[in-house]
Amino acid sequence: MTKKMTMARRVTLAAGMLIVALPAAAHPGHGADSGFVNGLLHPVTGIDHLLALLAVGLWSRQQRHGVVLAPTFLVLMALGAASAGGRVALPALELSIAASVLLLGVLAACAPALQRRVPPELAVVTVGACAFVHGLAHGNELSGMSSGAGFILASALVMLAGAIPVERLRRALGAAIGAAGVWLVALAA
Repeated sequence: MTKKMTMARRVTLAAGMLIVALPAAAHPGHGADSGFVNGLLHPVTGIDHLLALLAVGLWSRQQRHGVVLAPTFLVLMALGAASAGGRVALPALELSIAASVLLLGVLAACAPALQRRVPPELAVVTVGACAFVHGLAHGNELSGMSSGAGFILASALVMLAGAIPVERLRRALGAAIGAAGVWLVALAA
């Protein structure tokens, strides 16, 4: 009974975060406020980042070596953020972010079928590339160590919420994230 309650709480938390993020723009102007709380709230105020984090959590739960995917995402997102600020520029950044949501959603939805076909190295590279792109976008929006710490902590918690144990629910959420990715790509194009 306790495991069912824990799973129900995780699903409720994930659904609540999605509902809160729906009215938010992809990257609302978070301004120069660089406090810990601003960093903590940042991942749940942009639907693209929230969906990517949930998809990584969903997909990592389904991969044989999935335990490395969330830390990989966090490290490469931080590297992307550190590379932002004019030093590294990516054309069509918003389109790349939208495409990463689509890709991660499809991988989360199709993970049981792909589990044996995706080598762990390719999974790490895929997650890392998506994370770096997200980091580039967020590095321009948040500044300072305290906002970065809040941002990383909140991102880790969202990925943890995405690692729900019910396979059918993981696949359905992955498919919904992939569909939202298609919508985000259409908006960014």
